[in-house]
Amino acid sequence: MKKRVSDVWVGTRPFRPVLAIVVLLFALFAVWQPGFRTILNIQNVLASVSILFIVSMGMTFVLISGGFDLSVGATAGLCGIFLGKVLEAHLLPGPAAVAATIIVGAILGGLLNGLFVAIFRLSVFVVTLASMTALTGIVLIWTNTQSIYVTDPVVNQISISRLLGVQTPIYIMLIIFLIFLYIQRRTYFGRDIYATGGSYTAARLSGVRTERTLIMVYAVAGACAGLAGAIAVGRVGAAVPQVDPGLALQAVAAVLIGGTALTGGAGSVVGTAFGCLFIGILQNGLNMVGVASSWQYVVTGIILLASVLGGRVGTRRGGMLSGIKKALGIKSPPPAESCAVEPAADAAAGGRKSG
Repeated sequence: MKKRVSDVWVGTRPFRPVLAIVVLLFALFAVWQPGFRTILNIQNVLASVSILFIVSMGMTFVLISGGFDLSVGATAGLCGIFLGKVLEAHLLPGPAAVAATIIVGAILGGLLNGLFVAIFRLSVFVVTLASMTALTGIVLIWTNTQSIYVTDPVVNQISISRLLGVQTPIYIMLIIFLIFLYIQRRTYFGRDIYATGGSYTAARLSGVRTERTLIMVYAVAGACAGLAGAIAVGRVGAAVPQVDPGLALQAVAAVLIGGTALTGGAGSVVGTAFGCLFIGILQNGLNMVGVASSWQYVVTGIILLASVLGGRVGTRRGGMLSGIKKALGIKSPPPAESCAVEPAADAAAGGRKSG
């Protein structure tokens, strides 16, 4: 039992900084603004980040696999328009229309991004940027820049309705989180994502079907964007042609704040969840304090940079002090001699001598 608890504690290392920041932010705003700690406001915080949370779950897998996806905002926008068109024409009943919207998002992510990244090995940045641009144009052409008002009750049920006093998006967030946590920790697909992001070549040589893994990763990200687009339609009450260009960057920020490595191979959906909570708490608290939205971007950007820097420093040998000394050209004294030599180092030294 003690070993299991210690393993859990060791596993929290990547997102300990954001966990500490979330706790401190919550305590600060709770003391500063008594209305912040009410149950109603806490639900508002969770519901307000539901779209970002769902997109960030898919983005976590993308970043762990060594990729990047700029097109999730455009995918969410197009899926929202698709849902509005289907419901307006009564082509499908509400639940089936939402399911079809998620499938459309998965197809867009898998074909437009995953196929070109995995099979043709094109640059992730170029592929997802091209997808974002093309999908944005399709949205504008398809809607003729006109919003589609949606009155079907299903969009209210998944976005603003309450069950046992709790808003429905919070339940959806919890279900999505548990699904992704299970995939990450208990499935071969989750392990393949880490292997592919850690070293694409090594994963391929060890038998991982890297092409299929990448296609599935981007399909999952697209499906999350599709679900987020459906919830956005319900929260706004209409499918709007304006694509949110900042959704992808906010999702990346939440994932990075949660401790996922930008280079791939490391990360956790648990950390991403805390990253989304950090953004939601910060925005809600600053709004209650009366801070302008422009300054909120500044504060979020500074903390994002600090969190990434903290993670980078934490992984380096010697910590921040060693990094500062190296930047200033100050040489550290050599470590004390030891009789013990690591086997790998000893073998490498012997190989160099023999050569």
